[in-house]
Amino acid sequence: MTAAYRRVLLKLSGEVLAGETGFGIQPAVIRGIAEEIREVHRLGVQIGIVIGGGNIIRGMTAANEGMDRATADYMGMMASVMNAVALQDALEKVDLMTRVLSALEIKEVAEPYIRRRAVRHLEKGRVVLFAGGTGNPYFTTDTAAALRAAEIHADAVLKATKVDGVYSADPEKDKNAKRYETLGYEQVVREDLQFMDRAAIALCRENGLPIVVFDMSVSGNIRKVVSGETVGTVVGGPAEG
Repeated sequence: MTAAYRRVLLKLSGEVLAGETGFGIQPAVIRGIAEEIREVHRLGVQIGIVIGGGNIIRGMTAANEGMDRATADYMGMMASVMNAVALQDALEKVDLMTRVLSALEIKEVAEPYIRRRAVRHLEKGRVVLFAGGTGNPYFTTDTAAALRAAEIHADAVLKATKVDGVYSADPEKDKNAKRYETLGYEQVVREDLQFMDRAAIALCRENGLPIVVFDMSVSGNIRKVVSGETVGTVVGGPAEG
Protein backbone atom coordinates (compact mmCIF):
# COMPACT_ATOMS: atom_id res chain seq x y z
CA MET A 1 0.00 0.00 0.00
CA THR A 2 1.37 3.43 -0.97
CA ALA A 3 0.63 6.83 0.51
CA ALA A 4 -1.34 9.53 -1.31
CA TYR A 5 0.15 12.22 0.91
CA ARG A 6 3.76 13.04 1.70
CA ARG A 7 3.07 15.07 4.86
CA VAL A 8 -0.16 15.33 6.88
CA LEU A 9 -1.48 17.18 9.90
CA LEU A 10 -3.69 14.94 12.03
CA LYS A 11 -6.17 16.81 14.24
CA LEU A 12 -7.31 14.82 17.28
CA SER A 13 -9.83 15.98 19.84
CA GLY A 14 -8.86 15.59 23.48
CA GLU A 15 -12.09 13.68 24.04
CA VAL A 16 -10.86 10.78 21.91
CA LEU A 17 -8.23 9.99 24.58
CA ALA A 18 -10.95 9.57 27.19
CA GLY A 19 -12.69 6.72 25.40
CA GLU A 20 -16.17 5.98 26.69
CA THR A 21 -15.53 7.61 30.07
CA GLY A 22 -15.61 11.10 28.55
CA PHE A 23 -12.93 12.42 30.87
CA GLY A 24 -9.22 11.92 31.46
CA ILE A 25 -6.85 9.68 29.54
CA GLN A 26 -7.48 5.97 29.00
CA PRO A 27 -4.19 4.06 28.47
CA ALA A 28 -5.78 1.41 26.26
CA VAL A 29 -7.32 4.04 23.99
CA ILE A 30 -4.15 6.07 23.62
CA ARG A 31 -2.18 2.89 22.95
CA GLY A 32 -4.55 2.00 20.12
CA ILE A 33 -4.16 5.46 18.59
CA ALA A 34 -0.38 5.13 18.75
CA GLU A 35 -0.51 1.80 16.94
CA GLU A 36 -2.65 3.30 14.15
CA ILE A 37 -0.22 6.20 13.75
CA ARG A 38 2.66 3.72 13.55
CA GLU A 39 0.97 2.02 10.58
CA VAL A 40 0.72 5.35 8.79
CA HIS A 41 4.33 6.19 9.59
CA ARG A 42 5.43 2.89 8.04
CA LEU A 43 4.05 4.14 4.71
CA GLY A 44 6.74 6.82 4.76
CA VAL A 45 4.35 9.65 5.62
CA GLN A 46 5.57 12.61 7.68
CA ILE A 47 3.09 13.15 10.51
CA GLY A 48 2.29 16.24 12.53
CA ILE A 49 -0.40 16.07 15.21
CA VAL A 50 -2.49 18.74 16.93
CA ILE A 51 -4.46 17.54 19.91
CA GLY A 52 -7.08 19.37 21.94
CA GLY A 53 -7.61 19.39 25.69
CA GLY A 54 -11.35 18.80 25.92
CA ASN A 55 -10.97 15.62 27.96
CA ILE A 56 -9.55 17.78 30.76
CA ILE A 57 -11.17 21.20 30.25
CA ARG A 58 -13.08 22.94 27.47
CA GLY A 59 -12.34 26.65 27.38
CA MET A 60 -15.64 27.66 25.78
CA THR A 61 -17.66 25.63 28.26
CA ALA A 62 -15.79 27.07 31.24
CA ALA A 63 -16.23 30.58 29.84
CA ASN A 64 -19.96 30.04 29.37
CA GLU A 65 -20.15 29.03 33.03
CA GLY A 66 -18.59 32.28 34.19
CA MET A 67 -14.81 31.85 33.94
CA ASP A 68 -12.85 34.56 32.16
CA ARG A 69 -12.54 33.43 28.53
CA ALA A 70 -8.80 34.08 28.24
CA THR A 71 -8.12 32.23 31.49
CA ALA A 72 -10.24 29.28 30.39
CA ASP A 73 -8.51 29.14 27.01
CA TYR A 74 -5.05 29.16 28.58
CA MET A 75 -6.12 26.28 30.81
CA GLY A 76 -7.27 24.44 27.69
CA MET A 77 -3.90 25.05 26.05
CA MET A 78 -2.10 23.60 29.07
CA ALA A 79 -4.43 20.59 28.95
CA SER A 80 -3.42 20.05 25.32
CA VAL A 81 0.24 19.95 26.41
CA MET A 82 -0.63 17.22 28.92
CA ASN A 83 -2.37 15.22 26.20
CA ALA A 84 0.53 15.68 23.79
CA VAL A 85 3.01 14.38 26.38
CA ALA A 86 0.74 11.39 27.06
CA LEU A 87 0.48 10.59 23.35
CA GLN A 88 4.23 11.05 22.98
CA ASP A 89 4.78 8.39 25.62
CA ALA A 90 2.42 5.99 23.83
CA LEU A 91 4.06 6.62 20.46
CA GLU A 92 7.54 6.01 21.82
CA LYS A 93 6.34 2.74 23.34
CA VAL A 94 5.61 1.55 19.79
CA ASP A 95 9.11 2.60 18.69
CA LEU A 96 8.35 5.91 17.01
CA MET A 97 10.65 8.90 17.43
CA THR A 98 8.73 11.98 18.54
CA ARG A 99 9.01 15.60 19.54
CA VAL A 100 6.51 17.78 21.38
CA LEU A 101 6.63 21.42 20.28
CA SER A 102 4.58 23.77 22.42
CA ALA A 103 3.26 27.25 21.67
CA LEU A 104 3.42 27.82 25.43
CA GLU A 105 6.90 27.73 26.88
CA ILE A 106 7.17 24.70 29.19
CA LYS A 107 10.79 23.83 28.57
CA GLU A 108 10.91 20.96 31.06
CA VAL A 109 8.52 18.85 28.96
CA ALA A 110 8.44 20.33 25.45
CA GLU A 111 10.49 22.23 22.92
CA PRO A 112 9.28 25.72 22.01
CA TYR A 113 7.44 25.86 18.71
CA ILE A 114 9.76 27.01 15.92
CA ARG A 115 8.54 26.36 12.40
CA ARG A 116 11.89 25.46 10.85
CA ARG A 117 12.67 23.12 13.75
CA ALA A 118 9.31 21.41 13.28
CA VAL A 119 9.96 20.85 9.57
CA ARG A 120 13.42 19.48 10.30
CA HIS A 121 12.01 16.98 12.81
CA LEU A 122 9.46 15.83 10.22
CA GLU A 123 12.17 15.42 7.59
CA LYS A 124 14.08 13.21 10.03
CA GLY A 125 11.08 10.92 10.37
CA ARG A 126 9.93 12.07 13.78
CA VAL A 127 6.26 12.38 14.65
CA VAL A 128 5.76 16.00 15.75
CA LEU A 129 3.09 16.84 18.30
CA PHE A 130 2.07 20.49 18.25
CA ALA A 131 0.82 21.40 21.72
CA GLY A 132 -0.54 24.54 23.35
CA GLY A 133 -2.87 25.50 20.49
CA THR A 134 -1.76 28.71 18.79
CA GLY A 135 -0.47 30.07 22.08
CA ASN A 136 -3.27 32.64 22.12
CA PRO A 137 -6.74 32.68 23.69
CA TYR A 138 -9.88 32.94 21.56
CA PHE A 139 -8.56 30.45 19.00
CA THR A 140 -9.58 26.80 18.85
CA THR A 141 -7.34 23.80 18.26
CA ASP A 142 -9.05 23.47 14.86
CA THR A 143 -7.50 26.82 13.99
CA ALA A 144 -4.18 25.69 15.47
CA ALA A 145 -4.32 22.59 13.23
CA ALA A 146 -4.99 24.65 10.10
CA LEU A 147 -2.24 27.12 11.03
CA ARG A 148 0.40 24.47 11.71
CA ALA A 149 -0.60 22.57 8.56
CA ALA A 150 -0.08 25.70 6.47
CA GLU A 151 3.21 26.52 8.18
CA ILE A 152 4.74 23.08 7.63
CA HIS A 153 3.33 22.83 4.09
CA ALA A 154 1.24 19.74 4.85
CA ASP A 155 -0.63 18.14 1.97
CA ALA A 156 -3.86 17.79 3.97
CA VAL A 157 -5.51 18.26 7.33
CA LEU A 158 -6.99 15.00 8.64
CA LYS A 159 -9.74 15.79 11.12
CA ALA A 160 -10.54 12.72 13.23
CA THR A 161 -14.07 12.79 14.66
CA LYS A 162 -16.75 10.54 16.11
CA VAL A 163 -18.81 10.52 12.88
CA ASP A 164 -18.05 9.16 9.43
CA GLY A 165 -17.90 12.49 7.61
CA VAL A 166 -19.71 15.79 7.16
CA TYR A 167 -23.51 15.75 7.07
CA SER A 168 -26.09 18.29 5.89
CA ALA A 169 -27.55 18.20 9.42
CA ASP A 170 -26.91 16.42 12.69
CA PRO A 171 -27.48 12.73 11.79
CA GLU A 172 -28.47 11.95 15.38
CA LYS A 173 -31.30 14.49 15.18
CA ASP A 174 -32.29 14.32 11.52
CA LYS A 175 -32.73 10.91 9.90
CA ASN A 176 -32.78 12.57 6.48
CA ALA A 177 -29.33 14.12 6.95
CA LYS A 178 -27.12 13.57 3.90
CA ARG A 179 -23.47 12.60 4.17
CA TYR A 180 -21.18 14.30 1.68
CA GLU A 181 -18.22 12.56 0.04
CA THR A 182 -16.82 15.85 -1.24
CA LEU A 183 -17.50 19.49 -0.43
CA GLY A 184 -16.29 22.86 -1.63
CA TYR A 185 -15.32 25.56 0.83
CA GLU A 186 -18.06 27.83 -0.53
CA GLN A 187 -20.70 25.20 0.13
CA VAL A 188 -19.44 24.73 3.68
CA VAL A 189 -19.92 28.43 4.36
CA ARG A 190 -23.19 28.72 2.44
CA GLU A 191 -24.81 25.78 4.25
CA ASP A 192 -23.18 26.67 7.61
CA LEU A 193 -21.80 23.15 8.05
CA GLN A 194 -20.30 23.21 11.53
CA PHE A 195 -17.64 20.51 11.54
CA MET A 196 -14.78 22.98 12.01
CA ASP A 197 -14.60 26.63 13.05
CA ARG A 198 -14.68 29.34 10.41
CA ALA A 199 -11.15 30.62 11.04
CA ALA A 200 -9.74 27.13 10.42
CA ILE A 201 -11.74 26.71 7.21
CA ALA A 202 -10.63 30.13 5.99
CA LEU A 203 -6.98 29.26 6.59
CA CYS A 204 -7.31 25.99 4.70
CA ARG A 205 -9.12 27.66 1.85
CA GLU A 206 -6.54 30.43 1.51
CA ASN A 207 -3.71 27.88 1.42
CA GLY A 208 -5.34 25.27 -0.80
CA LEU A 209 -5.36 22.69 1.99
CA PRO A 210 -7.89 19.88 1.69
CA ILE A 211 -9.58 18.73 4.91
CA VAL A 212 -10.50 15.07 5.30
CA VAL A 213 -13.14 14.46 7.97
CA PHE A 214 -13.40 10.83 9.05
CA ASP A 215 -14.43 8.51 11.87
CA MET A 216 -11.50 7.86 14.20
CA SER A 217 -13.27 5.00 15.99
CA VAL A 218 -13.00 2.69 12.96
CA SER A 219 -9.74 0.79 13.12
CA GLY A 220 -7.47 1.42 10.15
CA ASN A 221 -9.23 4.57 8.95
CA ILE A 222 -6.20 6.84 9.31
CA ARG A 223 -4.15 4.51 7.12
CA LYS A 224 -6.98 4.29 4.57
CA VAL A 225 -7.28 8.08 4.37
CA VAL A 226 -3.53 8.53 3.93
CA SER A 227 -3.53 5.82 1.26
CA GLY A 228 -6.10 7.77 -0.75
CA GLU A 229 -9.09 5.51 -0.15
CA THR A 230 -12.54 7.09 -0.10
CA VAL A 231 -13.20 7.49 3.61
CA GLY A 232 -15.31 10.20 5.20
CA THR A 233 -15.62 13.59 3.51
CA VAL A 234 -12.99 15.51 1.56
CA VAL A 235 -13.44 19.27 1.82
CA GLY A 236 -11.85 21.65 -0.66
CA GLY A 237 -8.42 21.28 -2.17
CA PRO A 238 -5.91 23.08 -4.38
CA ALA A 239 -8.46 23.79 -7.09
CA GLU A 240 -10.35 26.05 -4.69
CA GLY A 241 -7.32 27.74 -3.20
